[in-house]
Amino acid sequence: MIPALSPLAAIVVACLAGGMLAIVAAAGTLALHSRWISRLVSFAVGALLGAVFLELLPHALEHGSTERVMGTVLAGLLLFFLLEKLVLWRHSHGDPDVPDTAGVIAHTHSHGADGGRSGLMIVIGNSVHNFCDGVVIAATFIANFALGTTTALAIIAHAIPQQVGDFAVLMHSGYSRRRAFAYNLATGMATLAGGLAGYFALASMQQILPTVLALAAASLLYVAVADLIPSLHRHPAPAQTAVQVLLIGAGIAVIAIVHYALEP
Repeated sequence: MIPALSPLAAIVVACLAGGMLAIVAAAGTLALHSRWISRLVSFAVGALLGAVFLELLPHALEHGSTERVMGTVLAGLLLFFLLEKLVLWRHSHGDPDVPDTAGVIAHTHSHGADGGRSGLMIVIGNSVHNFCDGVVIAATFIANFALGTTTALAIIAHAIPQQVGDFAVLMHSGYSRRRAFAYNLATGMATLAGGLAGYFALASMQQILPTVLALAAASLLYVAVADLIPSLHRHPAPAQTAVQVLLIGAGIAVIAIVHYALEP
């Protein structure tokens, strides 16, 4: 199947549509019961794992040596561990009670509880995170249209519960719902900025794409394993675990279906 869009056009559409869709869906999800957020997280875990093991790593290994790709994944995991440690250290020196994704709904009533400190950190951190997502989207579309599509879907899947948490933290910091939406909308544009920067930086540097794809795989794998899966362990009941497993499988299945539908 030959894509109708050029890589640059596909990157712009994916970044704009993905960022806006995640924010709008997250805003609507805030009105739902917290168990639906947990279900979204389960689906996101499957989508991220599917993107890593069915798309990103196979493409990286296809164009780069096994030692280089796997070494980059290992280094990437350690890098993201250190970066998250830095963020957690900053949080512990500002607001030690920042609500997490799994418990966001329970905290939204505490308006102004921290004088806006955690809200400001969310705006800055979300902008950097979205910029990196844009770079990942650009790198994957440059490598392969199907790879870019499935990776963008996986990023959107994990961005929705992330945006729910961001909305809750902003309101916890004293922002109104409208202002929180406006800030998240603005930070969503960082995805497009990252996509454009990634495209113009990587379009003529095909030789480093395996390394970039390996770093992208490490990023998504770290989010799934270190950030999302631990939140699922807060619901250990057998019935809830069964639902989580089914939704993780559904996330993997969606990535697999899109992969086979778009492959030539």
